[in-house]
Order: sequence, then structure tokens, then C-alpha cells
Amino acid sequence: MTFELRNHLSEEIGFNLMLGFIIRPPHQLLSLLSCPGLRIPRFSVLCAPPRLRTMAVSSSSWELPLVAVCQVTSTPDKEQNFKTCAELIREAARLGACLAFLPEAFDFIARDPAETRRLSEPLGGNLLEEYTQLARECGLWLSLGGFHERGQDWEQTQKIYNCHVILNNMGSVVATYRKTHLCDVEIPGQGPMRESNSTIPGPSLESPISTPAGKIGLAVCYDMRFPELSLALVQAGAEILTYPSAFGSVTGPAHWEVLLRARAIETQCYVVAAAQCGRHHEKRASYGHSMVVDPWGTVVARCSEGPGLCLARIDLNYLQQLRKQLPVFQHRRPDLYGNLGHPLS
Repeated sequence: MTFELRNHLSEEIGFNLMLGFIIRPPHQLLSLLSCPGLRIPRFSVLCAPPRLRTMAVSSSSWELPLVAVCQVTSTPDKEQNFKTCAELIREAARLGACLAFLPEAFDFIARDPAETRRLSEPLGGNLLEEYTQLARECGLWLSLGGFHERGQDWEQTQKIYNCHVILNNMGSVVATYRKTHLCDVEIPGQGPMRESNSTIPGPSLESPISTPAGKIGLAVCYDMRFPELSLALVQAGAEILTYPSAFGSVTGPAHWEVLLRARAIETQCYVVAAAQCGRHHEKRASYGHSMVVDPWGTVVARCSEGPGLCLARIDLNYLQQLRKQLPVFQHRRPDLYGNLGHPLS
């Protein structure tokens, strides 16, 4: 395809061409899914060039599971947030994904702790029922990255859990993880955050859950700053680590990609990070840049600005070959520095 023709296609669908990337309308995407990383900016599809690898991989890309990573701008309007997420999930299903990831606070981002408590629901509430029906409708597994959950202790505490929920393609809840590290920080230029004002830390980690894409270890946002958690999950069998997030505008440019790539490299896992983006209301904005990182530390798919989704294939043969050729877990020295990240029981 000539440069002039590519520019013409770019102008037709309102998206700027980047560095030889190929753009196609969504209805033509299924013929292009051999690409390891894809990005959907609204109604167009970006197909990234194949990444370099350190070894040959025997798996045909046509056989590899495809995952979708959704990026949204949640507000206090729960109904509108659901409509936005549902549109992306249906698009992910239409494009052939087996699993879609939503970010932390996909249900809403409130203006203050009182509004957070008021808008929260139990897992058996109306909102999760809507996502249950959506998973069934689409035949898609869902990672609901951070649900404001009224737990069984709600009446006593009047506080919630930040709960990461996995639904299978029949709409059943197959895993829940309640965020264990709460973000109580004061970052100059970003404003103070006191998650503990409305949220209780979860009591435990959860064992990785088997999905069509691989064994997923569950985490949420601020958890990525604690490598002990990721080490525990990988020693329990995780092949994919998830960090659904709502990163701030100051910490995001400095730490977001660095931390995600570090977690991927040190655990030799895929890392999937769905993120909030843009301005949620007058008090809060998020960095965005949702991405998928492979076990070598290469970013294989990413979103840029604004709501949308990116797609990536998960190659577990590549993961196993890398772990075999670079067996860092066999080389650990707990006799010198202890067992960082004890295996889960």
C-alpha cells in the first residue's frame, strides 16, 4: 500500500496514520487478527507491526486466544458508564476476543467518599446482574476490574471493598479479589487520595483462575507497587497478571509503564492493565494508556488518549519457552534474602 493511499484511508476514518501502521475498517479486522497487538480508536482499527522476539515460537497466531483491554472515563453516572462499557464489550466480542478487561472503578468514580458509599452495591445487586446478562449475551469472559462492593459487613462498617470480579461466558462469578493495598497518598500536583476513607482492605490474595486465555492472577491498581504480590501469584501458577487501574496524571507518566513492564519481566507473565482515562469530574482525572505487556517486557498493545480498546493475543508457548531459557525462579536464593512472595496455599 502506498503512502498516499494510506493517508487517504486515514483521512476517511478520521484517524492519523502512525509510522507505517495499517488501518482497516472494523468489519475487515477478522482477516488481520494474526497481528500480536491491535488498538481500536473508536471506529477504526490499528494493527501494530509484529514485535521482535528472542526465540522462534511454533504456535500459529490464528490459534492464540485474543483478549480485549477496555479504556473508559467513568463518572458518577452509573447508567451511562454501563452503556459505554457494554458498547466496548460487544465490540470486543464481535472482533473475536475471548475475554474483555475493564478498569478499576468501571462502575463509577464519585466526587467524595459519601457519594461513593451511596452509589455502591452488593455483588448481588442490579449492576452485576446487568454484566452477568452481558457476558451471556456476548459469550465472553469479563474481568470487572474494580467494583465498589457493599460486603456482608456493610451494615456494621458503612465501608466498601474495591472488588475485582471475574465472570465466565455463562455470566457466573468464578473469582473475586478485594484490593489489599489501599491508595492513601499525597502527590504534589495530583491532590491527596484517601481510599481508606470509604474502603476496607481485602483480607487475602486469591489463587489464579483458569480462563480461555490462561491462568489469571488478580490485582488492582496500587497493588502493582508491591512485587511481593505478583511473585506470590506467579508461584501459584499465574500466567497473566491483571492491574485494572485509575492512575493519576502525575504518577502515570512517571511510573505506569515502568511498573507494568517490571512486573512482566520479573514474573515472566503477560500483564494486562485496563485503565481509566480523562476527566471524571471537577475533582479527578486519570492517565489512561491501557496496555498489554508480554513476558519479555515488550508492550504489545496499548490505547492512547480517550475511551476505546486494544487487542492482543496471548501466546503461552512463548511464555513457557522464555521461562525455560531464562529460569530465574530456579535461581532465586531465599537462603540469602528470604522467600519474597510466599506461594499461596
